[in-house]
Amino acid sequence: QNKTTALMETQLVWAPQQEDGFQLGHIVDLGAETFTIQPLAKGSKPTQAVIDRVFPAEEEPKIVDDNCSLLYLNEATLLNNLRLRFKKKTIYTFVANILLSVNPYELYKHLYSVETMRSYQGVSLGLKPPHVFAIADKAYREMKAYKSSQAIIVSGESGAGKTESTKYILRYLTELYGGSASHIEERIVAANPLLESFGNAKTMRNNNSSRFGKFVEVHFNEKHQIVGGHISHYLLEKSRVVGQWSEERNYHVFYRLLAGAPSSLKKTLFLDKTPKNGFLYLSPLSLKSAGIDDTADFKNLVESMKNVGLSDREQEDIFRLVSAVLWMGNISFEEDSSGKQTTSRVDKQGQEALANTANLLQLAPEDLHTALTSRIMTTTRGGAMGTVYQVPLKKEQAAYARDALAKTLYTRLFDKLVKRVNTCFPFETSSSYIGVLDIAGFEYFQVNSFEQFCINYCNEKLQQFFNRRVLKDEQELYRREMLAFTDVEFTDNQDCINLIEAAPVGLINLLDEQCKLPQASDVNFTDRVHKEHSSHFRLMVPRKSKLIAHRNLRDEEGMIIRHFAGAVCYSTKGFVDKNNDALHDSLEQLMLESKDPMIKELVAENVDKKATGKLIFISIGANFRKQLAKLMEKLYSTGSSFIRCIKPNSHMKPGEFHGGSILSQLQCAGMVSVLELMQGGYPSRANFNDLYNMYKSLLPPKLQRLQPRLFCEALFRALGMLPSDYAFGMSKVFFKPGKFALFDQIMHSDPENLAQLIAKVEHWLIRKRWKKLIFGAISVLKLAKKIQYRNQHAVVIQKWVRMFLAVRRHRPRYMGIKKIGLLRTQLDQMSLIVSKLKENKSKFTADIDTIQVAIVNAIQTIRENPKLGRAMIEQKYTELQSMAETKLGQLLEQEVQQKEKEEAERLRKIQEEMEMERKRREEETARRQAEEEEREQRRREEEEERVLRQEMEDRRRVEEEERKKIEESMQAELAKLSLLEAEEEALRRQQEEQERMDYELACRIAEVEATSASGGDVIETQSIAMESRLARKTLKRGVKQKQPESAKKYDLKKWKYAELRDTINTSCEIELLNACREEFHRRLRVYNAWKMKNKRRDDKQTDPNAPQRAPQDIIQIAEQTGKGGPPPLPQRTVSIIEDQKQRYFKIPFIRPSDQSKKGYRKKGWWLAHFDGQWIARQMELHPDKQAILLVAGVDDLEMCELSLDETRLAQKPGAEVLEKDFETVWLKYGGKTYTRPTQRAKEVAK
Repeated sequence: QNKTTALMETQLVWAPQQEDGFQLGHIVDLGAETFTIQPLAKGSKPTQAVIDRVFPAEEEPKIVDDNCSLLYLNEATLLNNLRLRFKKKTIYTFVANILLSVNPYELYKHLYSVETMRSYQGVSLGLKPPHVFAIADKAYREMKAYKSSQAIIVSGESGAGKTESTKYILRYLTELYGGSASHIEERIVAANPLLESFGNAKTMRNNNSSRFGKFVEVHFNEKHQIVGGHISHYLLEKSRVVGQWSEERNYHVFYRLLAGAPSSLKKTLFLDKTPKNGFLYLSPLSLKSAGIDDTADFKNLVESMKNVGLSDREQEDIFRLVSAVLWMGNISFEEDSSGKQTTSRVDKQGQEALANTANLLQLAPEDLHTALTSRIMTTTRGGAMGTVYQVPLKKEQAAYARDALAKTLYTRLFDKLVKRVNTCFPFETSSSYIGVLDIAGFEYFQVNSFEQFCINYCNEKLQQFFNRRVLKDEQELYRREMLAFTDVEFTDNQDCINLIEAAPVGLINLLDEQCKLPQASDVNFTDRVHKEHSSHFRLMVPRKSKLIAHRNLRDEEGMIIRHFAGAVCYSTKGFVDKNNDALHDSLEQLMLESKDPMIKELVAENVDKKATGKLIFISIGANFRKQLAKLMEKLYSTGSSFIRCIKPNSHMKPGEFHGGSILSQLQCAGMVSVLELMQGGYPSRANFNDLYNMYKSLLPPKLQRLQPRLFCEALFRALGMLPSDYAFGMSKVFFKPGKFALFDQIMHSDPENLAQLIAKVEHWLIRKRWKKLIFGAISVLKLAKKIQYRNQHAVVIQKWVRMFLAVRRHRPRYMGIKKIGLLRTQLDQMSLIVSKLKENKSKFTADIDTIQVAIVNAIQTIRENPKLGRAMIEQKYTELQSMAETKLGQLLEQEVQQKEKEEAERLRKIQEEMEMERKRREEETARRQAEEEEREQRRREEEEERVLRQEMEDRRRVEEEERKKIEESMQAELAKLSLLEAEEEALRRQQEEQERMDYELACRIAEVEATSASGGDVIETQSIAMESRLARKTLKRGVKQKQPESAKKYDLKKWKYAELRDTINTSCEIELLNACREEFHRRLRVYNAWKMKNKRRDDKQTDPNAPQRAPQDIIQIAEQTGKGGPPPLPQRTVSIIEDQKQRYFKIPFIRPSDQSKKGYRKKGWWLAHFDGQWIARQMELHPDKQAILLVAGVDDLEMCELSLDETRLAQKPGAEVLEKDFETVWLKYGGKTYTRPTQRAKEVAK
């Protein structure tokens, strides 16, 4: 037991821990579905962890630039490497070709200097430390090499640093690859402050959060120089214009204008005096924010406007509209009950704001007042068709119209600015472009609204693109190129995307239908959603949430969607209004009457002149879906690079690394699946022809004549690259992580090194040709030896031919001698007859001697006369045969006469005996007749009984056939049921993984919100409860297995590993012993499967002489029969006595460490003693090594954990041996006598 515990404790593992993500520890016990881990931290108590969440750790952690260089590729080692690098202020890390960027929340100026930029120019990925510049340069080089557009997808949560990464990418491209004829590249970079001012805002998680998405395209000509650019934007958050959370701010431009505008401009915009209550569209606590200098940022904004070509007049018009929106929020309303019906009007506090807004919009205050408090409607049917009515609005309706006008004006201003920015860097034609996508990351709060719904919908599409481009397409490429790799499973989120966008009952379609109704409401929309998708896995009602704040929502007030990153609760209040975004036509018409040309231009582009008197319906969700479809079409048509931005903590503080939060982000980003693929994947690849053409100009003419594949092979061999560093496909060569960079670096080195490389290539080609010559010479020598061999055997053939001719010449003589010699047989027969005669015996003896002499003379004559022909020999033979036959006839006649006399005497005696026999037979006949009648009677009875039995057998056969048919139908049903259960099992696993992610996301929400919530919402379920629930679900598998009686009688799931082992070694109760063995070996199998899944990448065993648990073919058979999930308990129905049967096996095998040795042909022997179904003793015998003896109870972790049925040893011909044979070998090598459990029970009984 101590040895088993020591073996487990030598392995360092990472165990899940909520705060840090993972913690180091040792395995101290194997549970039913969990490992018991003892953390290394002092004072820590042992914890239990689900087996799938425990990962091996390196003994000496090292810091690497590329996580694919780690010995163990899993999420725990990835997180630890990020942690170690973050402590050293190294924020960038590679996972193959994907860049992970951890936001430090402080500026490292040395990372982004011009010198740093130039150091990455033209350098292959992996040769320099990870950096955002490396990804930008990779995109440029691939665009240049493959003549195709590229896209860089920058993704991550809000506050992870996406916007800053996008800035550095654009700065790198424009700084190093900008054209010299214009300042287009400067304008592309200069446009960022302008768009950030109008599209970014401070949120609870980010001081400069992009509240819109943008896809910046930098276009290049055929010379690969920048010729222009284009910006596409998506989904500006309109609701922020009219309201924000208490700790958040409105868009930057409002604060920068208030803080940094000169006094003259402020006076023109009526901003020189602040209203008593402040500007209501701005949160009062957000006017000044730590870490933000609005005055300096306003100067940068003005400078950016000048750089993009906006004149002073245009700048003033823009600020005038911004100020108008700001003042518009202070227009307040009150009820007016002076008329017949209750209407609304602007109250006294709002009069100043109304006047200032009207002046800024260059409208009459009375007209603006009328448009905000009433609307114009026109009848479309009846006798008064075409009559115009002025319908007054209530106080709430007037406020809604004011907010709608403010959002519309600001949104259209932002659209105009983006268009104007695009005109600053126009281009007529372009060869290709590099696009940088910066869009809001996955968002989740305690309460989420329509904006988060659209953002998360976009992130679902981007995650699907990532899965297909990095995981699915990569694996399909490996299959097409016939490369060996391990399939990587990943969760496809297509069902979630269909839930949102698919027609006709997708959420966006249902929302559009609700918006078109006269009495549209959020409650009706929510009820319809839950009704249409009541059984959808991705949709839940709020009461099923893990947070109390979510469960406070009624079913008709919200919904929970299970996104790829976790479950998010949406409050549907305001969904209809935010999706509709309708503006009364009277307000549109009023804006057209403005004296400001810019306002007229903004409104005129969107007015539907046919919709007089009606609401203009604009579906935000449908428009966003179309924009997103175009974006995805662009992404799928380009090459792609990925930057995953990571948010280290939720407090935006430098130096803090919250492992649990970061681990959740890595899982949401799909990095775990990438690690699984990269274990055997090839992130870099190149077409043979492309690679050949890329370096053809650098090679001398004699090397340029090589075939592309041979060229690649020659280069790799010359560089000393190992075959494991690359793989040849059907049309491409694939490189392991970092190997293509080494190759590319050497090929682009200085001429001296290139000359040495070419010399190495020529040397390799000479060696290859020399080997061919040696092979030809050896073939010639083999042919010479073959000719010599044929000459020697030609002599042998001649010898046999001569022998054949001699035999054919002498054959008549020796065949004649042989035939004549056979006549002596007749003489022997005649001598036998003579010996029986009583008369003339001497006469016949003399005749036989005469014939004998004649035969001898004839044989002598044939031997002495070689010229004697076949006819003469045949004549002599005929004469001798005639003499012999004549004498034989005489002898036979004499013999017959003698026999006749003897027969007559014998017949007389027989006659007397027959008379006596006749009398006896008559008596016997009478007796037999009586017996025959009795037998006939008995036969008839037996026949009747046989017929009856035949009828019964026929009935039994018919019943047996019917039973077999029923069994076959039942087996078919069971097969179908097993298939359904397998599908249910896969779905169950996916649901459990989704629930785990939902739980972790809920933990993060509670952690973020705990500091701001009074009393704080807490999660009712703790992590231990979550793990135990997962364990219970794992045990409640879809397949309801028939467990053994012992498993039903004893519940061993809570027993510790040591308790099971002690019971097996000491118990005398057979049933308990069997149950403990089954559970014990099941846990061993799970443990060994975990070790195999998480093996070292270098495949080096810690001890090459360590024992084999079982031969490889036995393990493979067991894996094929038990594939998919943890192993079930053996389903056996044999008796206890049969289950304790002792069986012994002996099979040959070669250790894996010996199979790699060239010429190794010696096989060892693997011997096993099974006590019932489980192994009791195990031996390994090798011809040149010391024997290895293992005993159950001491060496369990090194022994075969499979049951006898799973090993299929009983079906192997010749594998089973006798007990004495096993015991002889066991004792010979020093093994101790084995005591069976039954013997132990008898000894205790005595």
